[in-house]
Amino acid sequence: MAMIALPRLSAPRFGIGGLRALAGSRYVGVGAAAALFVAALAGVGVLIGPMAGGAPHMRISLSGPFNRAPVGWREALAPASGALAITEDIVRLSDRPFGPLAGITWNGAANEKPAPGALPTAPLPGLYAPGPGGPLPIISADGRTPFDGYKRPFSANTKPKIALIIGGLGLNARATRQAIESLPPEVTLSFAPYAEGLQGWIDEARAHGHEVLLETPMEPLDYPDNDPGPYTLMADGSPPEIVKKLEWVLSRATGYFGLTNYLGSRFLANPAAYQAFASAAAGRGLGFIDDGSGARMVSGGLPRASAERVIDDQLSQAAIDQQLLALEAGALQRGQALGAGFAYPVTLDKVARWANGLAERGFQLAPASALATRR
Repeated sequence: MAMIALPRLSAPRFGIGGLRALAGSRYVGVGAAAALFVAALAGVGVLIGPMAGGAPHMRISLSGPFNRAPVGWREALAPASGALAITEDIVRLSDRPFGPLAGITWNGAANEKPAPGALPTAPLPGLYAPGPGGPLPIISADGRTPFDGYKRPFSANTKPKIALIIGGLGLNARATRQAIESLPPEVTLSFAPYAEGLQGWIDEARAHGHEVLLETPMEPLDYPDNDPGPYTLMADGSPPEIVKKLEWVLSRATGYFGLTNYLGSRFLANPAAYQAFASAAAGRGLGFIDDGSGARMVSGGLPRASAERVIDDQLSQAAIDQQLLALEAGALQRGQALGAGFAYPVTLDKVARWANGLAERGFQLAPASALATRR
């Protein structure tokens, strides 16, 4: 068992009489408790190891106890220790931390209590099992699927439905936070599997009411010039190889109702490769919603939907406005429409403004899961 050696405390500016007076003071108990608390946190940091840049972390603020200390406590210790300052100890956690805790900040954001409309914190009982690299989604013993458990509840009305997915999240903290906090909760968010602090971001998205997709790297036509990373699902990969890479992606976090593609034009054009992927995803109770690249592929036994258009293929305000208008026109014609976009600042600004007036224009904003069907 590892032992933590606490350093000896000395007070070079105090004589024996001063030390006795301090020992009899009511302030010494508070000071000792604070010192032990800070030492314990430092010890945990030593045992866990150094903090990795951008890794999931817990920040415990000591400002509350510091400010509530008895009058004179700071002054009594200042001659021995110099000016006092508030310290926030940062402790590295698992790549899959538990859900938000009251009074503790995750990735810099406070989670005092769930916001109204928050989705349940993942993982949900019965919907996961241990895997080689972390927890994997499973269908529960009573037949409940992760698709059903983690999607956003939705009640359709008589208005045409429009769903929108914003992807590429988790790689840029500012854009990710803007998407989570500024977009309506009905907008579905998709996260990159390579993102650091992935579970913390998913927890925050669900705490704001957003359902979540996990992006699956797939081989594009211009691979390897355009390389989605080491866990890319390859069009010529064997079924066991595809499943093994997919399980690494799935083990990165919990709380997603389905998968979406990251690139993948070549992979999704290969029926055998797609079938290996779809069978594995369906066996774990997930859905699959693509950006339009897999529109010709059949369901494969899992809930499916394909985006009609990518709203920011041309990155200009006028072009995005035109694509959003086209989504509205498609919803009027067919009763529903699904679009996809990336977390560019201009996209996030445009989508937030567009969504705010959608109901007044006679449409219903829906989560992407509401448009997924087994076809």
